[in-house]
Amino acid sequence: MTTSSLDLASLLCSRLCHDMLSPVGALSNGLELLADEKDPEMRKRCFELLEQSAKTSADKLRFFRLAFGAAGGFGDLVPVAEARTLVDALIGNNGRIEAKWALGSDALPKPAIKTLLNLALIGIEALVRGGVLELAAENKDGASEIVVRAAGAKIAFDPAVGEALEGKVTGADLSSRTAPAAMLYELAESLGGGLQFALTADALVMGAVLPQG
Repeated sequence: MTTSSLDLASLLCSRLCHDMLSPVGALSNGLELLADEKDPEMRKRCFELLEQSAKTSADKLRFFRLAFGAAGGFGDLVPVAEARTLVDALIGNNGRIEAKWALGSDALPKPAIKTLLNLALIGIEALVRGGVLELAAENKDGASEIVVRAAGAKIAFDPAVGEALEGKVTGADLSSRTAPAAMLYELAESLGGGLQFALTADALVMGAVLPQG
């Protein structure tokens, strides 16, 4: 692993920790409240909040395991239903985003699944006021083709993330926010593929073509 790879791995770990801090912190706070609370109705509410925080934590861990990690429990091909379950769970925790899927293959190579999940994550973060997340993926002519479109009343897309998708953010300029996009660029480049994105006032469209070797 090169120094650059070590830096990228460290930033991805920082990103994971940042995203997990809120639900795990809610679990800790809920347990503290439960220890001091005597009222039955309030205790019931505490248990509901603990259950919700635990589900959110588990959903995010499963998502990041495949989006960022090696996901050793899978082979070279990953069922697209797995990616759909992970994204739907993440959106379900958000509550303001509707997912629409168009999947032309039952399974995709692991790099394509990682790309689909990370583009979905970028799309979810762009929909700060909610909206529709459209996801399409298929194997075609020896390559995996992926398209993710986020459309809503307000699109919040950090230009630095776009630059990272284009391979223009490296080294000291990388951050935990841009690291997933930088990882996608390196992954696509290593496979001889490419990434694209287009941004308008009400939509962010991202795509990837990844040769299958």
